[in-house]
Amino acid sequence: MSAISSAAAAAPPSVRVQAARLTYRGAVLFQDLTLEVPGVAWTCLLGPSGVGKSSLLRLIAGLAGVAASGTVAAADGAPLRGRIAYLAQQDLLLPWLSSLENVALGARLRRGRVTPSDLARARALLSELGLSEAAGNRPGTLSGGMRQRVALARTLFEDRPVVLMDEPFSAVDAITRLMLQDLAARLLAGRTVLMVTHDPMEALRLGHRVLVMAGRPAEIAAQIEPPGAPPRAITDPRLLPLQAELLRALEAARLAA
Repeated sequence: MSAISSAAAAAPPSVRVQAARLTYRGAVLFQDLTLEVPGVAWTCLLGPSGVGKSSLLRLIAGLAGVAASGTVAAADGAPLRGRIAYLAQQDLLLPWLSSLENVALGARLRRGRVTPSDLARARALLSELGLSEAAGNRPGTLSGGMRQRVALARTLFEDRPVVLMDEPFSAVDAITRLMLQDLAARLLAGRTVLMVTHDPMEALRLGHRVLVMAGRPAEIAAQIEPPGAPPRAITDPRLLPLQAELLRALEAARLAA
C-alpha cells in the first residue's frame, strides 16, 4: 500500500460554507458567502489580491478567529476537525530540523515523539517526491523547489481527506512549478482539494472546477469546469480560450475591487 493511500480510501467529503462573514481591520471581506467544495475533486480559487481567498481558506481550516461567522461543515455530517491538512504559500519548514524531521513534524507535535513507523512513512513520501537523498538535509541547503516538495510531503504525511493549499507553487520557477503541479495532482488524487492560485493556467491544469472570487464584500463571480481529467497538458488547445475567459473575469474582478 502507498504511504499516502489510507485517507483517500475513506470517501473524502464535500465541504459546505454557508452564510460566511469575515472582517479584516474593520473591512468586510465577505458576507453571506455560500460555497460548496465538491468531494473527491480539485477546486481552484482565483481572484484579485486582498479579495479574501486566503481568509476563506483559513475560515475553512478553523483558523480565522473571532472576526468570522457562518457555518463550515462536511456534507457527510461528521466533524471537519482533524480531517483537514493545510499547505501554505511559504514552506514554513523549521530550519533546525532535517527534511525527514520536518515531514514527520505533525507526529511530534501531537504525541511529543516520532516513532520508527512515522519515520518510515516520512521516508516513503520523500522517496515518492524524489527526495530520498535529501532526507537528512536541513532546509537551508535545499533549493526552493526541493523545499516545496518537503512541504508537500509534510502535508501528505498528515493523511487528511481534505487538503487546503494557498498558492503552494508560486515561489518556484516555471518548469519546477509544472513538475510540482503534476506531482500534487498524482499524490492528491481522490481527495477533496481547495487550492488558491493567481495563475489561471495552473487552475485550468489542476482544477475539476475553477472559481473566481470578486467584489467587496466578495462573492463567487465566475465558474468554469475545464474539459478532461487533470493534470491537463499545458499545450491542450482547449485551455487557451478558457484562460482568456478567466483573465477577463479577473480583470473585471480587479476593477470591481
